[in-house]
Amino acid sequence: MASNKLVKEFPAAKFDVHELGTIVSVRECVVSVLGMPSCINGQIVEFEQGGRGLVFGFNEDIVQVLVLNTKGSLHVGEKVLSKGEFLCLPVGEAFLGRIVNGLAEPVDNAGPIEPSDFFPVFREAAGVMDRVPVKETLETGTLLLDLVIPIAKGQRQLLIGDRLTGKTTVAIDVIINQKEKDVICIYCCVGKTNSSLQKILELFNEKGVMPYTIVVSAVASVSMGEQYLAPYSAAMLGEYFMKQGKDVFVVFDDLTKHAWVYRQISLLFERPPGREAYPGDIFYVHSQLMERAGYLKPELGNGSMTFFPIVEILQGDVTGYISTNLISMTDGQIYFSTSLFNKGVKPAIDFGLSVSRIGNKAQWPGMKALSGQMRLEYIQYQELLQMTQLRTSGLSKEAEARVKRGQAITQLLIQDKNKPIQMEVEMVYLFALSRGVLDSLTPEDLKKFKDGFIGLINREFPNLLREIRNSGVLNDSSREMLNEALKHYFATV
Repeated sequence: MASNKLVKEFPAAKFDVHELGTIVSVRECVVSVLGMPSCINGQIVEFEQGGRGLVFGFNEDIVQVLVLNTKGSLHVGEKVLSKGEFLCLPVGEAFLGRIVNGLAEPVDNAGPIEPSDFFPVFREAAGVMDRVPVKETLETGTLLLDLVIPIAKGQRQLLIGDRLTGKTTVAIDVIINQKEKDVICIYCCVGKTNSSLQKILELFNEKGVMPYTIVVSAVASVSMGEQYLAPYSAAMLGEYFMKQGKDVFVVFDDLTKHAWVYRQISLLFERPPGREAYPGDIFYVHSQLMERAGYLKPELGNGSMTFFPIVEILQGDVTGYISTNLISMTDGQIYFSTSLFNKGVKPAIDFGLSVSRIGNKAQWPGMKALSGQMRLEYIQYQELLQMTQLRTSGLSKEAEARVKRGQAITQLLIQDKNKPIQMEVEMVYLFALSRGVLDSLTPEDLKKFKDGFIGLINREFPNLLREIRNSGVLNDSSREMLNEALKHYFATV
C-alpha cells in the first residue's frame, strides 16, 4: 500500500534524451563530430555557440554534419548537441507577402512571422492513391504556352535553355498572371546574385503580386547549407497551402545551381564523384523534390501544387547530366532557343523541342478548338523557311500563302515581357487568326491590331470577354460579335 501511495504522489518524470558530441574537424560548411552514436540521417544538431546543422552522413565513429547557420566560426573541440529531432520549419498564412531564407526565417526586415504550424522539410510525397489526374488549366498568360504547351495545375514542367534566353521571365509572367485567380505563388531563388533578386522583387512590388506570393531567398552569398535547403523549404511552404485545399505554383530558379551546391557539399564530405563530378545520388536529390507536386484527391483537400523548375544549359546542349535527369522526372519541358531569342522572337520557345506529356487535357475547350492545326502549321512554316533561305527564284502561290501565315503566327506569338495576356483575350486573337484576316498584315499592323482590337471590343461589346471567360468556349453569339468587331476594325483602319 505504501509503495502504491508513493507512486501516486510522485508520478514518473519525463526525460529528454540528449547526445553530446565534439567537433573533430571543420571544412567550410561541413563538420565532423565524434560521440553521437545514436544519430540518424536528417536529424538536427545544435552548436555550442548557436546555430544548427543537419546530419548528412556517417563514418564508423564520425557523424558528418552540414552547417545550416552559425553565429560565428566553428572550431575543433566545441560541443554539438543532438535532441533526436528532425528538421521541421514554420509554415502558415502569415508567410504570404514575405521574403524568407532557406530556414523559413524572415530576411525582409518586416518583423517576425507568426507560424500556424511546423512541417517537416523532408517528407514523403503523396502516393498515387492520394492523387487525382491533372486536368484543370493553370493560366500562364503567355499565349504560346496556353496555345501549344498548356499547363495543368499539379504538373511539373521544366524550363530549359541557355543563359539569358528568357526562362525566368516566362516563370515570373505566370506569377504575375495569377493575380485575382486564387493561386498561391512561391518564388525560390537559388544561387543567383543579390542584384538579380532585387530586380525581381522590385517587379513583384510594381505589379502588386506580393500579397499572394512568398519569396524564398538563397542567393549565392549565403551558406551552402541554406542554398541546398531552399527548394525543399519552398515545397514545404507550398504543401501547407495545398493541404488547405488551395492551388500553389512554385518556381525553382534554378536547379542547375542547386546541383552545383550539392556537388560542392558532397566533395567536401569526400563522397566519390561520378559523372561530371556529381555524386551518385544527385538524381534522388531532385526526384524527391519533384514528386511532391501533384493534385490531391477531394478527401485530402483537393489542393494542387505546380512546379516550374528552371535548368540552365550550355550552348543548347540538353544532354547534360542534370538536364537529362530533370527531363526524365518532369511532365515535359519548355525549350528556350538562343537563335530565336537573337532573332527577336520572344518568348524564344522552340516548338519542336518543347513538349508536355499532359497534352491538351488541361486546355479550355474553346482554346483546344482554336489551336487545332496551329502547331503543325508553325512547324511546317519553320521547315519551309529553312528550305527556301538559299532559293533565289519565286515560290509557288501555296508556299507563299504558307509563309505569310507562318509570319502572322510568329508575330502573334511575340509578346512583351511582364505583360501576361488573359485567356479570353488569347482566344480572341486566335479567332482572328483562324479567319485568315491577319495573314496579309505587316508586323507593325499586327502589333497595332493586338492593342486596338481589344480596345474596340471593350467599347462596342463590353460583355463579350466576360462571357468567353465564364463559358470557356466561343459560342455562336460570341463568334457573331467577333465577326462584327473584325469588320468594324478593318473598316476603320
